[in-house]
Amino acid sequence: MADRLYTSLVADEILSGLRFDTKLEKVVLARMAFALSISIDGNNVPESNDFSGGEMKRPTFVASDELFLKTLLAFVHKKVDFQEDEFYSNKSLIKYHIDNGCNHLAKMFEESNRDSELLIKRLTEKVEFSGRKELKGHGLDLFIGKTVLDKKELTLELNNTKKHANSHLAIIGKPGVGKTQFLLKILADIRRQSNYQTNFIFFDYKGDVVDNEKFLEVAKVQPFRLLQGIQNLPINPFVLPVYDEQTINVSAREKAESFASINSKLGVVQKGALTEAIRAAYAKRANSVLPFPDFHDVLEIAVAMYEEDNKKDDSLIEVLRDLADFDLFWRHGSDVPPIDKLSNRTFLIDVHAMPVLKELVGYLVIERLYKEMAALPDSPVQDGKRTIRTILVIDEAHNYLGQKNIFLERIIREGRSKGIVVFFASQSPNDYQQKFFNFQELLEFAYIFQCEGVSASSLQDILGCGNKTAKELQTEVARLEPFQVISRSQEKAAEFVKFEAEAFYKNY
Repeated sequence: MADRLYTSLVADEILSGLRFDTKLEKVVLARMAFALSISIDGNNVPESNDFSGGEMKRPTFVASDELFLKTLLAFVHKKVDFQEDEFYSNKSLIKYHIDNGCNHLAKMFEESNRDSELLIKRLTEKVEFSGRKELKGHGLDLFIGKTVLDKKELTLELNNTKKHANSHLAIIGKPGVGKTQFLLKILADIRRQSNYQTNFIFFDYKGDVVDNEKFLEVAKVQPFRLLQGIQNLPINPFVLPVYDEQTINVSAREKAESFASINSKLGVVQKGALTEAIRAAYAKRANSVLPFPDFHDVLEIAVAMYEEDNKKDDSLIEVLRDLADFDLFWRHGSDVPPIDKLSNRTFLIDVHAMPVLKELVGYLVIERLYKEMAALPDSPVQDGKRTIRTILVIDEAHNYLGQKNIFLERIIREGRSKGIVVFFASQSPNDYQQKFFNFQELLEFAYIFQCEGVSASSLQDILGCGNKTAKELQTEVARLEPFQVISRSQEKAAEFVKFEAEAFYKNY
């Protein structure tokens, strides 16, 4: 069975050029070219006998879509079944469609005046990608409650691009005041109003959501209860869009930084050792069908490195051993295949039973989501409403906000155009006052329930009000009744509004 093919030199040059212009990975562009060729030429695709271009590995291009691709080719080419070489090799239909589709891509790019955004728009009009259904997720105006004084109904216009620059949101309040119920109501409404096209990934820090069977049922959520029985996450944090040396080196270094952001005991030496162990683990799996390692691979290599240098186990080995021994993530040999894509699924990760590594598990999943997000085309906008693809929900966010993590920051900064949104649930506006990153500037929506010990400056920053108003609000926030909320006014940015949140149970 062939596990790779080589594009033509012309196709490789086109893919490389478009990668630079569109910022999309070559494999994503190759899939677009394949789809374009199928759509335009069908079974009249010309053969291509030029193998002097770039390598395209089968696991990277086909991923988990082998059955779908074989079915599609069988339909288009009117064949009952395929020999393996006909499906994926230098003499395969996939090779012919990639090379042929690249010519169509190049032509469309020139016709789009070499404008990458216009090219993507034309592609989505030409080929029925799954993103066409995403428009069902663009009508996300949510009723959230009534003002305390005049009982005026309030609507959260989550994805109204004409009114709001971002869709990131913070729900803030101490335990027992209705904060979680309000969050779950919003998520359930989003799922139903989008016809379940808008997804979310929920980190349940305390385990108080995973047992809410009604919410899981209404929002159609798949729960993963870590360290409870034999369930783990069928996610491999080492999956990359491509597996060239540069991408692997950058990813290894980024993981080392994520580990160090959570564990202060990991210094320069440990970060260097982890980077080297991860690179070696990729090399170990380079020629396998699934060319990415697992934490058992990384641990084995790191331990061997330490033994060779006569070094004692330290905090790095301890973390890697916990990740491997707890079997939190997918590993080679598992009966369940790893999830190919996170951004098109709705699931909840319950980490409350974990004694350690809660934040690290979160950041490894966030990294995977960011890597997917970077390869996505911009989400559709219709009538001034941007489609929300996926919401990253971070419960008990005060455990994350004080840690510098490049992937969470990138999602917050860059997620708008991709339809990727972050919802935080935390205990105080003070949590967002971090010197290394301006969370308040990018949080378009902030809903403050009863809090204690809130500083005037944090209220001023998160609500956008004046210093005098913020000082007056300190007492107001401390005395709010359950389900009473203070938020930024929708009419005037420098003012605030007090309302009663629609209770979660009323929606059912």
